[in-house]
Parts: sequence; C-alpha cells; structure tokens
Amino acid sequence: MTSATHSTLFPRESGPGQFPAPPQGADSVLEGLDPEQRAVATSLRGPVCVLAGAGTGKTRAITHRIAYGVHAGVLQPGSVLAVTFTNRAAGEMRGRLRQLGVAGVQARTFHSAALRQLQYFWPKAVGGGLPRIIDRKVQLVAEAAAACRVRLDRGELRDVTAEIEWSKVTQTVPADYAAAARAAGRETPRDAAEISQLYGTYEDLKRHRSVIDFEDVLLLAVAILQDRHDIAEQVRGQYQHFVVDEYQDVSPLQQRLLDLWLGERDSLCVVGDASQTIYSFTGATPDHLLDFRTRHPGATVVKLVRDYRSTPQVVHLANGLLAQASGRAADHRLELVSQREAGPEPHYSEYTDEPAEAEGAARRIRDLIASGVPASEIAVLFRTNSQSETYEQALADAAIPYQLRGAERFFERPEVREAGAALRGAARFGGNDSLLDDAVDLPSQVRAVLSTKGWTPQPPAGSGAVRERWESLAALVRLAEDFSRARDAATLADLVAELDERAGAQHAPTVEGVTLASLHAAKGLEWDAVFVVGVAEGMMPITYARTDEQIEEERRLLYVGVTRARRHLHVSWALSRSPGGRAGRRPSRFLDGLRPGSTGSATRVGPLGHGGVEPGSGRAPAAAPAARRRVRTPARCRVCGRTLTDAGEMKLMRCDDCPSDMNEGLYTRLHDWRAAQAKEIGQPEFCVFTDRTLVAIAETAPSDEGSLARIPGVGMRKVRGFGADVLAICAGEEGEPGAGDR
Repeated sequence: MTSATHSTLFPRESGPGQFPAPPQGADSVLEGLDPEQRAVATSLRGPVCVLAGAGTGKTRAITHRIAYGVHAGVLQPGSVLAVTFTNRAAGEMRGRLRQLGVAGVQARTFHSAALRQLQYFWPKAVGGGLPRIIDRKVQLVAEAAAACRVRLDRGELRDVTAEIEWSKVTQTVPADYAAAARAAGRETPRDAAEISQLYGTYEDLKRHRSVIDFEDVLLLAVAILQDRHDIAEQVRGQYQHFVVDEYQDVSPLQQRLLDLWLGERDSLCVVGDASQTIYSFTGATPDHLLDFRTRHPGATVVKLVRDYRSTPQVVHLANGLLAQASGRAADHRLELVSQREAGPEPHYSEYTDEPAEAEGAARRIRDLIASGVPASEIAVLFRTNSQSETYEQALADAAIPYQLRGAERFFERPEVREAGAALRGAARFGGNDSLLDDAVDLPSQVRAVLSTKGWTPQPPAGSGAVRERWESLAALVRLAEDFSRARDAATLADLVAELDERAGAQHAPTVEGVTLASLHAAKGLEWDAVFVVGVAEGMMPITYARTDEQIEEERRLLYVGVTRARRHLHVSWALSRSPGGRAGRRPSRFLDGLRPGSTGSATRVGPLGHGGVEPGSGRAPAAAPAARRRVRTPARCRVCGRTLTDAGEMKLMRCDDCPSDMNEGLYTRLHDWRAAQAKEIGQPEFCVFTDRTLVAIAETAPSDEGSLARIPGVGMRKVRGFGADVLAICAGEEGEPGAGDR
C-alpha cells in the first residue's frame, strides 16, 4: 500500500473538491485522487461497487466519478440520479459537483426523489392531486389506539409508531406483522397481535381521510412503477445512471424502488461499508451491499482503505475493534491504512463513578481548548441520550459551552419537565399527600413521586422510548440520592431549587460549543477530538443486546464512534454508577486485548498501541480481570436436533415446525395469571413474560427455580419477581398475583 499521490489535498479530511476554479477537461478532474479513488472515477460502465471505509473519501470519489463522466461526455448531467439518506448529504454532494463544474445532476434522498416523481405522475396514474402527507404520524397512531380501545402512554406511542414504520419499510402488511416481528427477533413494545390491530386501524384511518405518511411516498412510487409500465419507461428514459451512497443502510423497500428505477439496465454505482451498519432496528440491512457481486456477477469492485481522516493511532484501534468481530459484516471488513502523520495514542481512562468520569472528561476538554483546539472540534459521544445530563452538568460546572445534537436537552425532555412539575407540587403540598406517608428520606420521597410518572425499581424490558423515559426518570432518582448524600438535611424543596438552578444554567444559549451526541447521531460527522464515554459492560454493549447479531451491531456502533476522531481519542468507563457505589462494573468486552493491561482475542493488525490508562479520582485504576470467553455450544431443537439460529426458536428450544408438547391447560392458566399480574404492576403483559416465554414455560413445566431460570426470556431477576407464582401454577396450584417477592 502506497501513500496517496497528493496527500496534501487531504490535510484534515476528505473534504470538498480542492479546485479554486472548475477543472478544465476530464483529465483535470482526476488530479489529486489516489489510485483507488481514480479507479472509482474512471469506472463508468456497468455495475460498480465501492467498499469505502470510514474517512477514505467516498463522497470525493463518487462526485469525481460523476464529474469525470460528464466532462468526458459519457454521462449527461440530467440523466444521473444520485441518492443518499439525508438532505445534508445530498446538499453536500450537489455543492461538490458545482465546485467540479457540473450542474444539472439530481442529488436527492430516496424520499425526495420518490416524492418528486409521485407529484409529477399522480394526476396521470391516479387522477387529481397527490394526497396530503401527514406531518406527524404519532397523532394518528394515538387515534388508532383510541379506536381500538388500547391505552398507550407517550413512550409506547412512539415505539408502536416505530414498529409501523419498520413494517412498512420491510413491506410487511398488518396481517403479517406478528410473524415478521417474530422472525426478525424484534422486542415488541406491546403484544404483537395488538400492534397488528393498531397498524391495520392506522392504515384504515389514513384511507378514510385521504392522507399518506412518509413511508407511503416510497410504497406508492413502487406501486405506480410496478403497475404502469409506460410511467416506468418514462422514468427510465429520464434517469439512466444511478449512484447510491450509504448503501449498507438501504431497506428492502428502498431496494425495490431502486430496482424499478433501473429496470433491466446495470448502470449503477453503490457505495457503502458493512462495518458501519448501525440502523438495522429501522429495517436497514447490509445484505444488498454484501450480495452485490452475487446479483451483478460482472461488477467492478473497488475498495477504499486509505484513511485521510484519522491518525495511525486512531485507525489502529478501529482496526483492532473489527479484527475481533464475527458475523457476515465482519467477514467483509476493511482494514484501514492511515494517511496522516502520527498523533497521540488513544487515552483509556478508568474512573470510580460516572460523575467522576464526566468531570475527568471536562478537565481534559478544558485542557484541549487551552491548547488551541476549538470547542466546536470536540465531541462527547455516549450510547444513550439519558447519559447526557451528567456531561451537561460537568461541562456547565467547568464553564465550557456545549451543544446537544440529536436529542433534547435533558431538562427540556417532556418526561423531565413532567417530573419537575410533580416534584414541585409535592414540595409545596406534600404534607397532605398520602403518597409520601411512608417516605422517610429525600430519595424515597423522589422515588414515590416519580413512580406516578413511570419510574420503577427495575428498568423496563427492551429498548425504545419507554426505556429512554425510564432512564431520564432514573437519572433524577440518582441525582436525588447524590444530593441527599451531600446534604444530610436536604428537603424536597431544596432539591427542586437545585433542579431549577441546573436547568437555568444549562439553557444558556451557546454559539461555539462542545458537541454532546449519541453514537447513532454522530454517524457521518467528525471532530479533532472525540471522547467516547461509558464504554462499560451493560452500556457498550447495551444490556438489551442479547443475540450475536445485536452484540455485533453494538461493536460496529463503537467502531463508528472511534472513527469520528481525527487526532485525539479518549475512551473511558466508570466502575460504579454513583459516588460510594459498589465498583462492580468492568470495561467493555470490545476493549479486551486492545486497551493496555487487558487480554483477549489476538488481533490481526500487528502490534498494539500503548496509550496510558489515566486513573480517575486521584488513584491508580485497578487492573481489570481478564475476560473469560465463554464457549457457546450451538442451540439445537429438542425434537429434531437441528441447529437453531432464529431467536424465537431458540427461546422455545425447538423449530417452529416441530410438534409442541405444550400443556394447553397450563398455558391458559399462565396466560390468565400474566394478564392479572400485568394489570397489578401497571405494565404491558410482555414486560411480565412474552408470549414465546409463556409457551416455553408451558412446554417445559419447570419444577424448581433453577430450571425456570434456564428458560430463555426468564433469568434470575424474573425468577425473584415471579418465580413463586409460576412454579405454583406449574405444580397445579393456584398462583396468586403478588405472591412473588418483588
């Protein structure tokens, strides 16, 4: 691997074209491209697949490809359609093409391109004007729930809406939702049959009101192109060359639309990186990228691995993360080669607790700003939005301006505002509130008040809005605990005053500031200095990532975070949640064998870097114990012996097609008990046990806690909560709701 021919064109990143004036002639477009980028730019015939690692200049390569084709007379600008996933990316592509002297190329998102075609062809294909597109489908989902007499809180509304969106981009109709969700191993926020009913009612409401939603734009475009061959031919006559960016994020519905645009032609260039697939929960899949050569046997495949964004030290860590990965995406990983000068080693910092971790990050950020790094070139990246409050406070305390990206400010979140109002009311009138009768101290008072807003001692199952709401409320509970420890005689009124003061300090407008963002929101962005925080087991990978596929997506998410850094990279974790807490956490398994002092699977990328572990809170960090890798034996069907891979089948320990030996009477008793239990605790039934888990219990009829805990979907936490009831029912006794020790 040689260095870039003109590496000075990439001083910091693969930025916009570097021409002070539009290039004169096709050959001048190729100046400054490295050999692989040049290969992309000059491959104008037939299908082309560009596998582009992080920071390798993929946008530069494909815009120069279009410009070279136009200047060479091979491509007509108006016949090219370039599609990507965000308006920002499409705008950047148009800007770069203008700099290259090319006008008239359509660079749009899938939805924008489809909507433009719908608006033009709808009068001809259907008649009249295109139906109105609803701004927010959540309101219509709420009306569907009311029509079905199903009560959904704000978080459940958002989660059910997300399930409807997933169904539509995977081309799943309401009647097939339950089976499709089961096959995909999705954690459904409500019973799958209930969501199917809501989905169907939502579609009925749209039809009655003659409105469409965002996903309908793609579905209707597909329908018209399938049904009207004359319109399909007209579109194909207009667009003859296609470029698709971020191809690893294409959904089945978007791929279907692309296929219809193409017809029988093969003038297609796709660009992507399977190692940056982090949106599979929305229906995105890298399969189209990974299967491209199979579907197009004669395709030209170009791999871009020269990283112009990050230093060799950052790239080394990124390569090390992927070297330990498994699965299909890992089999197609790209090993990056940095083209930048050497920089500092990544810093690995261990802290006693989360506030100390946030304070440590703030100190380092302050030092970076003092050394000349602009605040806007620094980012703090975390796994969940609920982690932001600690960092907002630490930066505010250090007088460091910041801005939140991809999430609301903590104190502006609806659930936090509701909780604040409830706490304020309790502080004012709590003496007359029986809710606080048994609350002996400030933390218990806060827990009692927030329990009316959705806080529970145990987090809800799965991910999504319900979990995020709980995390926000749990952060307030932890804040009350910390505040009480710091001030023994603190009252609820004192805490409310503290919350008001914090909210006021963090609402100050900032022009230049450190970016706080979730790892998902950071995709496509980059900074000089990046702090990836909370890299501990339970957060990275997140607790509810259970299957091998989910674990690997978490690894890719960390990879995306690491590759956002150009020069300075800080990775940190805390041993406990709060000051004085039990130091029971350990660094993420993804760092095993990569961070100093750890052991793990040997990487395939040469010698490891030796960044120092910076202790937090003034003490040396304890050496992390070596992770013992558990050898997993394949799950096999207990009926036919076939190896199981589907999450639902693994829960039952049998193939769906194999006969069930379920005790129907036992299942009925368990089902009735679950309904009563869910009503008592005020949670959806699937939070007690999912349908699959009930079937598995009814099939195995466990006789003791150990055998019950071994059933996938149960575990010791639920054994402690519901075990006594379930075992009593399995033994033929009548289980009483509430008998378990919860």
